[in-house]
Amino acid sequence: MVFEKLNAITKKYEELGRKLADPEVVANPKEMQKLAKAHADLAGIVSVYQKYRQVESDLEVARGLLEEPLSEEEVALVKKDLVELEKKERELLQELKLLLLPKDPDDEKNVIVEIRAGTGGEEAALFAGDLFRMYTRYAEAQGWKVEILNANPTELGGFKEIIFMVEGKGAYNRLKFESGVHRVQRVPVTEAGGRIHTSAASVIVLPEAEEVDVELDPNDLRIDVFRASGHGGQHVNTTDSAVRITHLPTGIVVSCQDEKSQLKNREKALKVLRARLLDQMRQEQQEELAKTRRSLVRSGDRSERIRTYNFPQNRVTDHRVGLTLHRLDAVIAGDLEEIISTLLLSEQTEKLKQADGTGG
Repeated sequence: MVFEKLNAITKKYEELGRKLADPEVVANPKEMQKLAKAHADLAGIVSVYQKYRQVESDLEVARGLLEEPLSEEEVALVKKDLVELEKKERELLQELKLLLLPKDPDDEKNVIVEIRAGTGGEEAALFAGDLFRMYTRYAEAQGWKVEILNANPTELGGFKEIIFMVEGKGAYNRLKFESGVHRVQRVPVTEAGGRIHTSAASVIVLPEAEEVDVELDPNDLRIDVFRASGHGGQHVNTTDSAVRITHLPTGIVVSCQDEKSQLKNREKALKVLRARLLDQMRQEQQEELAKTRRSLVRSGDRSERIRTYNFPQNRVTDHRVGLTLHRLDAVIAGDLEEIISTLLLSEQTEKLKQADGTGG
């Protein structure tokens, strides 16, 4: 089954290559761009498959050599080559299986991240601020752009709620596993007695929804404007710049007040609303799928605690994959790569098990 797919992909890749050389296609920039993208999308798989076939050919030659009259030294060298080639064969086959796994259509999208303080009062709000800074620093390290869409700050520098967008290729693929309840254990700055408290914040990561993904009927929207409040500066409190949008069919309410312009606040609020509606649609679809199978790591499952940050022991534990790191200081400063890579590997491993179980 795997090799049937790979042969079909190779054939399609070659056909696309021929089309790209067609003068009629070259003269049509839009068609050229479409075909070039499709060709590029298949290039990685075809390249690995070509390497695999070369290794298979080399293995056949090496096994044939063992049937020839050879000296002991030559036999030893051929057997050594066989061991290396068989190892390479297994590695390339595993890589091909991973490349053939169905891709999440949202993986390359920008994301909207919502962080809300949970149990723990002011300490939970401070932790929400820590998480926001953690994601911001991680995004900066990836070369992504972060834009705050709405924020409800507290006097001590935390957030009751903060919603922001992360723009960058593959943002959803890397951040989708962050959805869930994050728990912190530490001595709060508000605690005079030095006792360790446990607080929590919830994180929701949504793929940015394009207008084609979610159509909004203006008749389904109630848009209210009001004067913004908080620490946004003088303009915030003197004009009706804040916007609240209610989606009447679902009851979803989104507010935005971070911009001076009412129009900009409206645009940002609509982005968040589209993302939430798309997420709701996906959640309903996933509920059906979850009846028959549930993956080890699922970005939509927000009901349970996913990670604990223990400051006294400089320890962070991701409970979904049993990963514990004793460098919380680095993680909270934005070094999330090991955690995210482990979660991605878990997802891939689970998908491979499912594919093998169905004869893939």
